[in-house]
Amino acid sequence: MAKPADTKTATSRKPAKGTRSAAETEKIRAALAGRRDELQAEYDQTLSEITELQRERLTDSAGDDQADTGTKTFEREQEISLANGILDRISQVERALERLDEGNYGWCERCGNPIPVERLAAFPSATLCVTCKQLEERR
Repeated sequence: MAKPADTKTATSRKPAKGTRSAAETEKIRAALAGRRDELQAEYDQTLSEITELQRERLTDSAGDDQADTGTKTFEREQEISLANGILDRISQVERALERLDEGNYGWCERCGNPIPVERLAAFPSATLCVTCKQLEERR
């Protein structure tokens, strides 16, 4: 009696990490570095705007009542929150560059499976595959 072919081992093998060519790696590195530079410029612009708005608020605060003061505080906190969000995105891109240097870029940090190219195209600093990200978001 003949043994059935072992299809499980053939389909469950993962491609070796680091199979990306040097040209592909440099293209990814350039795209990530460009994105980091864009975010840094956006962050610098945001800080400049926050500073200017703070100056305007300080010189234009005569006669403010509690509601005006509360509104200005709320707006300042929103602006700082936006700036912090940009810093978080810069950190994500820098982490993606580190992963690229380590040879782990494009591989899920949780399960080790490859992250689909479509996901990386939409979100270049992704560290989790779609399945692991969905599990994380459900928690």
